[in-house]
Amino acid sequence: MTDATTPVPRGRILVVDDQRNMRATTALLLHSFGYTVSEAATGEEALGVLSQERVDLLLTDLKMEPMDGLTLLKRALEVAPRLQVIMMTAFGSIDSAVEAMRLGAYDYVTKPFKDGELRYRVERALERARLQAAVDNLTSEFNERHGLSALVGRSQAMRELTTRLLRVAQSDATVLIQGESGTGKELVARALHAHSRRSKQAFVPVNCAAISESLLESELFGHAKGAFTGAVKARRGLFEEADNGTLFIDEVTETSPTFQSKLLRTLQDGEVRRVGESTALRVDVRIAAATNRDIELEVKEKRFRQDLYYRLNVVLLRVPPLRERMEDVPALAEHFLARANARSPRPRRLSAAAVEHLMTYDFPGNVRELENLVEQAAALAEGDELLAEDFPLRPQNRVLPGAAPAEATTAGLPPTDVARPASAETTGPTLADVVEDAERRAIVQALERHGVDLARVADELGVSSTTLWRKMKRLNLRPPTGARE
Repeated sequence: MTDATTPVPRGRILVVDDQRNMRATTALLLHSFGYTVSEAATGEEALGVLSQERVDLLLTDLKMEPMDGLTLLKRALEVAPRLQVIMMTAFGSIDSAVEAMRLGAYDYVTKPFKDGELRYRVERALERARLQAAVDNLTSEFNERHGLSALVGRSQAMRELTTRLLRVAQSDATVLIQGESGTGKELVARALHAHSRRSKQAFVPVNCAAISESLLESELFGHAKGAFTGAVKARRGLFEEADNGTLFIDEVTETSPTFQSKLLRTLQDGEVRRVGESTALRVDVRIAAATNRDIELEVKEKRFRQDLYYRLNVVLLRVPPLRERMEDVPALAEHFLARANARSPRPRRLSAAAVEHLMTYDFPGNVRELENLVEQAAALAEGDELLAEDFPLRPQNRVLPGAAPAEATTAGLPPTDVARPASAETTGPTLADVVEDAERRAIVQALERHGVDLARVADELGVSSTTLWRKMKRLNLRPPTGARE
């Protein structure tokens, strides 16, 4: 037990100075103030301490060898981004101290300093550390309470999305979530459910693009025994599974007009009728639907029912692509690396160079692509620190704002042989490239034979119309004018 007269440590400080007497004197003074103090004679030694111990404040000399204070500052903040740093410098090195503050140091103190001045600056730095920790804890508690812990990011776009989500979650209004593939639409739907009055009931997701059209009706509405071949017993549908909870209908624009008509009737009446049964069942379900398409264009081109669009689009939540919130990349990368570290016996850390490298990329695959890159780097990196070269970013064929689309060669389609940017790290096409090119050629050739009749195109290729539309979108093949399913 601590004696009442013993000073209680109020923070952990690491003193770094290559002059032994100065280092020891400063450490002794800080210890007399009640702080827990460690010492390091070099920058490398200090980094070793930071990697193994919790440190609240780094007090380092500016002029040291072989690693100077500025280099130590940069590398220390990579190891511990929340670390407070005070630079000790001679009067003639004020410019360097100011540069240190620009790079992330909290303050500087000039030698020789008075005991009171050092104590004041240290107390201010540690108070800032305590405030930051409190804010982080409150943010974590808020996200946990509201089911938002998976929505990583503090950009303006994410703050606006979160604010709108929390407002609409209080009601039972139907929500349409729009965003590109990989942006996290299902995470948004789960957060919506978690903060609703239905949070203690089921959240039931269904991906319309992953289920064949013939089975989707049975999956959602259920079926009676003997309703079709293979229906050996009655089955509840997902609407019934989600009763009093939330049903998340992902990629709703991948459905056929016939199915859309049945879905609309269910949403209007609040009743479901199992396939093969005549009796309707009442359900109380909150609907969240999602799409990665321009749904208004789908309505305009008669591929999606206008009345169903209005029924779903009561409140719109737009999930921004990652390229529109690049300031969230560092936090997302750290988040995904922490998850990878939790599953690995060898934890990794991100270098500043790796983060800068990631920030130069547009992420066409959005957050899902970033997650994949981080997990891959964590699994394959040779060292404990992930470097820029551990993140091989694929070449980007960017379309600049205002640029005209590529000329079409056949029925409004882009050329079959798409020029790919060269990569210094790639010696030939990957397996994915070969498969993608083969799919593109097969679809283009079938379209040349059948023109606007996409049903015949799909039949020739042995896929459903929905799958054909999805593949054409992924391959950036525009459907010919007047195309019909």
